[in-house]
Amino acid sequence: MSGTANVAYAGSLELLNEKTIGPAFQQATGAGYTGQGMGAVGLSQEIASGEIHPNVFESIGPYPLANVQPKFSTWYVGLVSSPIVVVYSPACPKYGSELSQVASGKLPMSKLFELMAEPGFTLGRTDPGTDPQGQAFWEMVQQAQSYYHLPAGTASKILGPEDNSKETYSETSINSFLESGELCAESDYRSEAIQQKLHYINLPDTLNFGEPNLDSTYAKYTMTLENGTKVHGVPTEVFAAPIGTKDSAAATAFINYQLQPSVRADFQKAGYTLVTPTIYGTGAPASVKSAVTAADASGS
Repeated sequence: MSGTANVAYAGSLELLNEKTIGPAFQQATGAGYTGQGMGAVGLSQEIASGEIHPNVFESIGPYPLANVQPKFSTWYVGLVSSPIVVVYSPACPKYGSELSQVASGKLPMSKLFELMAEPGFTLGRTDPGTDPQGQAFWEMVQQAQSYYHLPAGTASKILGPEDNSKETYSETSINSFLESGELCAESDYRSEAIQQKLHYINLPDTLNFGEPNLDSTYAKYTMTLENGTKVHGVPTEVFAAPIGTKDSAAATAFINYQLQPSVRADFQKAGYTLVTPTIYGTGAPASVKSAVTAADASGS
């Protein structure tokens, strides 16, 4: 196949796309592959403004897709979901041992939030204004306050203001600050934690945004961004959309490739949760519809 799949993807997909899926796609199809990753909201804004020109956009959650539709794309497909977790350093002074005990179940989950609210605790998260993970983590912490019957103001102590410069980092760099010892814990997707062999604390399904069948529950969690936009919680599902018309055959082939059983197995091994593939919007070609039907029938 001629042409290149030029993929702009949410930063959490970087390791899997660049090390596994991208190279395997090239070998299997003969098409080219290039990729770039950052927060999905920021990427969608760059696509909309014409700063970048990918032919595939992979988002976490549906909100970023609104920035590119219908001008650049009229359909997208759900691939997998990526629950959020809290990644931590066992070597963190004062807090590492207790975080490990929360992870193993020896201490209750409420202890995690009590620790994160302490003044000396160093926490990292991404910016809710540019990254869906940042929005999900913010909403999760706010909801956890009532879920675990924590004292009023606990969430504010943990998060500070939305643009808290002391704890906001880019999605593609945040892990380096944990590994260097500058952070005790950070928000992350389970997939990244598993792929990078990091220590992490699983959150209950009602707080981790990783179960699409709990979408009505997540929708009750809200936050208002600095620009005044009110957003509702949504499952952290990975969506793929074709963008524009350049090398459209290669772009469609890349989306179809990710629906193959072997690639879905790669997603699952990398810490993603398999979901029933679903096409949203109009205009999806027959090959995508067939690939979705086959993936659903295989149960993979």
